[in-house]
Amino acid sequence: MSQLKLSSWVSSDQPFHNPNHLFIQRHSKLFQSDISHPSKSSNFRTINCSLRDIRQRIASVTNTQKITEAMKLVAAAKVRRAQEAVVNSRPFSESLIDVLYSINQQALLEDVDTPLTNVRPVKKVALVVITGERGLCGGFNKFVLRKAEARIAELKSLGLDYTVISVGKKGNSYFVKRPSVSVDRFIEGEGFPTAKDSQVIADEVFSLFVSEEVDKVELLYTKFVSLIKSNPVIHTLLPLSAKGEIRDENGNSVDASEDEFFRLTSKEGKLAVERDKSVGTSEGFLLNMEFEQDPAQILDALMPLYMNNQILRALQESLASELAARMNAMSNATDNAIDLKKSLSTVYNRERQSKITNDILEIVAGAEALLYS
Repeated sequence: MSQLKLSSWVSSDQPFHNPNHLFIQRHSKLFQSDISHPSKSSNFRTINCSLRDIRQRIASVTNTQKITEAMKLVAAAKVRRAQEAVVNSRPFSESLIDVLYSINQQALLEDVDTPLTNVRPVKKVALVVITGERGLCGGFNKFVLRKAEARIAELKSLGLDYTVISVGKKGNSYFVKRPSVSVDRFIEGEGFPTAKDSQVIADEVFSLFVSEEVDKVELLYTKFVSLIKSNPVIHTLLPLSAKGEIRDENGNSVDASEDEFFRLTSKEGKLAVERDKSVGTSEGFLLNMEFEQDPAQILDALMPLYMNNQILRALQESLASELAARMNAMSNATDNAIDLKKSLSTVYNRERQSKITNDILEIVAGAEALLYS
């Protein structure tokens, strides 16, 4: 369109009262008002930056989305292996507890004394706190550390001393920043847990309990329930006894209110598996059974296996929960990146449209100025 035609299109005998001109002005003011001062019900935020800056932000969000999506896929691939390890280890672990507990109950009738099953008045408790090795997994580490803080506060209220064995880099960094918490040892691990990793923790626990530096050992870890749910739990490792038998010097019970081990025991003190419907309950041993070997030798042979197995299981449960939490966290981060990219694209298009409209208005105003100059 030539300058003459453009001028004749927007001009009239009364240019300042031209309906088309007034419509363009009003429409421009309305559009600029929407951009500069959005209403409270608007879904878009006001972004005071140039189009180039918005394009850079869109590119940055896109790169972040690719990273979080890749981390989600990696966690999803690893969590399947960790989940299979947890599911496959549970039947053996629960059966081992059942057998060992029944043998211990029968051995007590024969006045058999073993160091790892002695129940003595509790003066000090060892807490084995298992956390993750990395972050970016939502509230996984926060929840187990909060559980540990609550248990420490509970032990202090009972007048009992405590010590912490921290397992995992996140837990280590947390307790290092809190000198008020008594930590006996810091332990780190890499990759999938093995029997060698659990043996390091078992040796530390064994030395503390046998030397009577502590009178009770508890595991604090995150129990894997499903890919979208996990619960931090407390599991009594030593001594092996029924609920209510472990007391302090004043006769008060020091058991946690939701102890994972005691959830497996019935009121009669016999162990029964009730958590997984796929695993049947055990009928236990006969009360009149006789041991061909010395019961102390049997318990001495089974207790190290029990400790190693229970710690390995706790490590596997914690790892599976961590990977599931990371997969969900990265999935949410990816979804948020997609929503943010859409919002930024909408703002970019609106700003670009506003800029084009302003350019057109400047051309029209210039044409009118040339026509009536």
